[in-house]
Amino acid sequence: MHEFLHALEHAFLDTLALLPWLIVIYVAIELLENKTDFSRSGKLQGKGAPLIGAVTGLIPQCGFSVMAAKLFEQKYITLGTLFAIFLSTSDEAFIILLSDGVGATHLLPMIVSKIFIGLIVGYAIDLIMKWTGKKQTLRVRPILDEKTPTTVREMFMRQYLDDTAESGCTACGKPHDGTRPIYTYLFLPILHALKVSAFVFLINLLLGWLVEVVGEEAFQSFIQKSVFWQPFLTSAVGLIPNCASSVILTETFLVGGITFGSCLAGLCANAGLGFVVLLKNTKQWKRNLFMILGSYTISVVIGLLFNGIASLL
Repeated sequence: MHEFLHALEHAFLDTLALLPWLIVIYVAIELLENKTDFSRSGKLQGKGAPLIGAVTGLIPQCGFSVMAAKLFEQKYITLGTLFAIFLSTSDEAFIILLSDGVGATHLLPMIVSKIFIGLIVGYAIDLIMKWTGKKQTLRVRPILDEKTPTTVREMFMRQYLDDTAESGCTACGKPHDGTRPIYTYLFLPILHALKVSAFVFLINLLLGWLVEVVGEEAFQSFIQKSVFWQPFLTSAVGLIPNCASSVILTETFLVGGITFGSCLAGLCANAGLGFVVLLKNTKQWKRNLFMILGSYTISVVIGLLFNGIASLL
């Protein structure tokens, strides 16, 4: 009982310190989604498309992976660009790292790694497609008019999810289009922050209690022995289409439960709702299965590679 209460205290205090930062960051994300013009998707069709895709995917919001999946389905971006976006997507991970004092030191290495991985894999896939003779003929975006969606929110709500618009919102699955500023830019960020804080609290409590029960030395010893298998598990967790998966991976990394490479592997597989959108096209089930297995395999290899390099340093 003493161990549980001690873990409860630490989990509560850590989560309480995190909450204000989460609210501020989610307010910024809401402003970004509703105010930033992303209508020039033609930039995602040129030679620099995988690079632009990798950078775009870094924005901590699952709406970008969903938008990328729809763009791919409609043949506006290549397979390489899609994977560049998917691999760089990290859902809530960057938010938690930025909000955590110690975790913030890992943010830049994580961002650089994500961009590098998305860039290399994106160009490699497009090059392989070209070498194998599988043409990726892209469609041209229609000329913009006053009704054409331009922001991420509008794209998500009015065009790319037109078949599921009744449940569509990039973050929480509920419609909010920016017409009620206090609701959109204050209430919803607070709601999102509280939701993530709840996940963080529960994960911190469970992991903290586990460390208290088994002992820190025994816990660290187990982690060291399981380093090789970690990327296989974390990549599977990353495939779960929910923000909870990125929270679990990031918090487990912050308490020392997994290595940087294993956390990176899980976050590379964390395409969120992007794969859910692709799976709705049941006629392409073989393609979708191949893409999911490909994402998982790439993520595992990344984790093994980073863990291997870390063991040599």
